[in-house]
Amino acid sequence: MQTTGAPTNWAGNVTFTAARLHRPETVAELRRIVASADRVRALGTGHSFNRIADTDGDLVSLDRMPHRLEIDPGGATVTIAAGMRYAQVATALQARGYALANLASLPHITVAGACATATHGSGNTQRCLAAGVAGLEIVGPDGEITEIRRDTDGDRLNGAVVGLGGLGVVTGTTLDIEPAYEVAQWVWTGLPLDRLDDSFEEISGAAYSVSVFTDWHAGDGVVWLKCRTDRPGPPEPGQPWLGARPADRHHHPVPAMPPLHCTEQLGVPGPWHERLPHFRPDFTPSNGDELQSELLLPREAAREAFAALRGLGDRIAPVVQVSEVRTVAADELWLSPAYGRDSVAFHFTWVPDHDAVIEVVATMEEELLPLGARPHWGKLTAAAPERITACYERAADFGQLLAEHDPKGKFRNAHLDRYFPLG
Repeated sequence: MQTTGAPTNWAGNVTFTAARLHRPETVAELRRIVASADRVRALGTGHSFNRIADTDGDLVSLDRMPHRLEIDPGGATVTIAAGMRYAQVATALQARGYALANLASLPHITVAGACATATHGSGNTQRCLAAGVAGLEIVGPDGEITEIRRDTDGDRLNGAVVGLGGLGVVTGTTLDIEPAYEVAQWVWTGLPLDRLDDSFEEISGAAYSVSVFTDWHAGDGVVWLKCRTDRPGPPEPGQPWLGARPADRHHHPVPAMPPLHCTEQLGVPGPWHERLPHFRPDFTPSNGDELQSELLLPREAAREAFAALRGLGDRIAPVVQVSEVRTVAADELWLSPAYGRDSVAFHFTWVPDHDAVIEVVATMEEELLPLGARPHWGKLTAAAPERITACYERAADFGQLLAEHDPKGKFRNAHLDRYFPLG
């Protein structure tokens, strides 16, 4: 099915320039669209804040494709339709007694889009979502389907998973799964940022998934601990911890927002997929009311980064809604910002004022890029493309992979060409 009209991304800060938007209802229809197009890009939920999904050719949304969920108990994997959202996959897995190791803050995003940009959750031992991909099915430029699998293609899959949409349209994804588990979520408020500096290892290791929210100006933060009930628990629930106070009510990551649509807190156990995200799947928070940027640094640079951000607190505070600090375990994916190193991630939810925000982002990146920061592929950055690709040891290998899968550049766009020029 083809529709007209100019779609926008989730936040409304990008209006796509595609000539046509297609919503195929079968794989066969998708293959015909791709084969006949001069330029084509896949569009997920639009939860990117730059033009990574844009094209002047054809956009393809997979939101009307049939759902697919095939569990391989022996291989501990599930193969799904890549256009499915994490909430849909998680609910179906839970009903069958299975789980994913981790989830992002928003369960509303598509599996394919999240993996293509190395989106992540939080946890000292938890890698980005794409690291759990065991195989891909991709419609290539001629409309044929190619499979790339961990057990047969090894390092080639490491290059393809965080593919930035440049290898083709992903129609199927095979994910690692494990037995279902429960999680309980606690919140502590008023954590002095001095303790974040001094006790970061204790804080980040206090639970299966940990987030610290702050504005880098007020001098304190809020800690969210998500604890698996089958593993050692958090600090003594209900007691002060590192100068922070246990919350006696639900909280939203953005202090001024009501917590109605956040996942259950106050230590009430529940299924993994109802606690690991910050938000419930039946509500999309802040739609159109924000911009986002994120930088991932080596864990050993955390204290220097804390100092730099606190020094910029007066610049950050007027335009930030909230900043979130998380940890991400190292992986082997060529374009993952956590490639080869355990990382600390600094996420920023900004007010919807691009000019004011990008000026602060540029100042912040000048402080943090020398410490090894790598920007998230789907969010705002002011850094020059060549400066970003220089952070990736396998960037040239990825450029070669693009050329092999798409020699004429059918899946390219202006954004991708800036980072990996054709030829």
